[in-house]
Amino acid sequence: MSDWGPIIVAAVLFILLTPGLLIQVPGRSRLIEFGNFQTSGLSILVHSVIYFALLCFLLLAVGIHVYRSNSLVMADWAPVLIGVVLFVLLPPGLLFSFPGNKKQLEFGSMKTNGKAIAIHTLLFFSIYAVLIIALHLHIYTG
Repeated sequence: MSDWGPIIVAAVLFILLTPGLLIQVPGRSRLIEFGNFQTSGLSILVHSVIYFALLCFLLLAVGIHVYRSNSLVMADWAPVLIGVVLFVLLPPGLLFSFPGNKKQLEFGSMKTNGKAIAIHTLLFFSIYAVLIIALHLHIYTG
């Protein structure tokens, strides 16, 4: 039985916490900036910590699942750890941005746009789903 809860939660958080889309902490000129479509290494670090905290809370403390089963008694850390790693690697502008602002593919531009956020979200969702659902990766603690 597949659990789509972690995938949905992780993808929604990826969209909401992508630095520069809704908010960037810290911003380029202020502590908090809204909708500036910019990013930086420090803001990705801050947003990753927030992402980790929210993902832990929603998946481990609240236990969001999209299937019916009472058999899960151990905490599965794989959705959290995989989600955080992908969140750090895939925000548009850090490693790459597809599409970029000036070229189809830009590397390390620290800038983003709506199309890039949509495509990077699809990449995030696809990779995350393959690792969690198709490959059944789990890290249980007791």
